[in-house]
Amino acid sequence: MNNTKLYENDFNAWIAQQISLLKAGKTNEIDTEHLIEELEDMGISSLRELESRFVILIAHLLKWQFQFDQQSGSWRGSINEQRVQVLRLLRKIPSLKRQINDAITDAYPDALEIAIDETGLPESCFPKTCPYSVEQLLDKQFYPET
Repeated sequence: MNNTKLYENDFNAWIAQQISLLKAGKTNEIDTEHLIEELEDMGISSLRELESRFVILIAHLLKWQFQFDQQSGSWRGSINEQRVQVLRLLRKIPSLKRQINDAITDAYPDALEIAIDETGLPESCFPKTCPYSVEQLLDKQFYPET
């Protein structure tokens, strides 16, 4: 089966084949087009995960700060979990550190929307940009003051 058909019909078999070709030094037989596409997607997927973690983390920090009368252990647990997962992701893929500020900037509008929806507070109660630094977001001891 040729590379394109294998790629379309059995992705895992295609991966195994590409690995085998690389190990054998048969680089001229590699499905370069699809391999490049998959490698690009891997990088994008990691960045999306980082942004997703920041969305949840920032939303919960906003709720913690602006709806202080309803602070709960579940919010604290979610904040801690997201911090652990972000730090884990950064340990496993250190190159994401170069994109951390952009990830936070991109995550903030969604985090803000979640905070608005879940608190019922008007948008005007919240900062227009993320009020937390990278250091604060990743600091296990940081909880914004109310």
